[in-house]
Amino acid sequence: MAVSPLDLLDLDALLTDEERDVRALARRVVDDRVRPHIAGWYERGEVPVRDLALEFGKLGLLGMHLTGYGCAGASAVAYGLACLELEAADSGVRSLVSVQGSLAMYAIWKYGSEDQKQQWLPGMAAGELIGCFGLTEPDHGSDPGNMATRARRDGDDWILTGGKMWITNAPVADVAVIWARTDEGVAGFAVPTSSPGFSAREVKLKLSLRASATGEITLDDVRVPESARLPDARGLKAPLSCLTEARFGIIWGALGAARDCLDTALAYAGSREQFGRPIAGFQLTQAKLADMALELQKGYLLALHLGRRHDEVGLRPEQVSVGKLNNVREAIKIARECRTILGANGISGEYPVLRHANNLESVLTYEGTSEIHQLVIGQKLTGLNAFGG
Repeated sequence: MAVSPLDLLDLDALLTDEERDVRALARRVVDDRVRPHIAGWYERGEVPVRDLALEFGKLGLLGMHLTGYGCAGASAVAYGLACLELEAADSGVRSLVSVQGSLAMYAIWKYGSEDQKQQWLPGMAAGELIGCFGLTEPDHGSDPGNMATRARRDGDDWILTGGKMWITNAPVADVAVIWARTDEGVAGFAVPTSSPGFSAREVKLKLSLRASATGEITLDDVRVPESARLPDARGLKAPLSCLTEARFGIIWGALGAARDCLDTALAYAGSREQFGRPIAGFQLTQAKLADMALELQKGYLLALHLGRRHDEVGLRPEQVSVGKLNNVREAIKIARECRTILGANGISGEYPVLRHANNLESVLTYEGTSEIHQLVIGQKLTGLNAFGG
């Protein structure tokens, strides 16, 4: 009797009833609201961000691992399982939730004033307000410490000048968490996108993450009051801690894309006949399937271990780097291998495999390239800093 890849080791036995319930909830909303439409959204390069945000907000999926302000206060593992199910539909949909909850909301929740939390978080948790996270710049991706965006004091206000690139949710956001260099170091600001001088141009001609709203932000002398500055965000450590939080969701999400590819390949191989029998019955096909199932389970066990550690004592950045490096790298290998099993049909939008592979090309490099994570791990192993060397 055939079983699904994650059933080989009875991994469900490692989850609590509450975690399984959260997973089922996320899977249900994905099946109802995303899967029937995702191929068309991807083809057209559009996604109904606000409609999805409201739907996810009703179910408590936005900022679900945060506490208070309308957030669900779920465990890290439960949040990870939700990310897995969301990305099993599409990486762009998971990115919407990750950026909203683990970057924009987390930055305000962790570093904001009580007034800022009350102003933004309840609406963001409900999906009524959309947030984005402005750190990456056109010329400063992996080296945010040299960001060109500046914030200078002008009386009781701040003037922000510069630009950000590849910012998820930016074209539709109500608030942008902007990181800028000041005379005192890096600072964060919760900037209403309606502020004069703030503009967000949607990035077009993407071949990856097409079902995601991606923007380029321009800050043309944007004036914000002192009350917009995140008071507890001091130095580059603040935005990097937000990235560490978001990368945890990617560790789980990439597994969802891999699982969906493998499930598709298994179903296809069982029904596609060549030389008088299903291709699933050929040794070479079974070897591919076995190797992919093995890597999927290893990645799942890694994600679950990191999730339990997150809930118990928290995670160190290098631990998150291990998870992101391994799981995204293996997920994209699985997607590419599954494409070979589907043959020519593997490039068709009727199947999700090449869409996942294309999306994972972005996931592989955003929020830390593989090379950056290798250097983070290498520095921890050797005690030597190789960045910039």
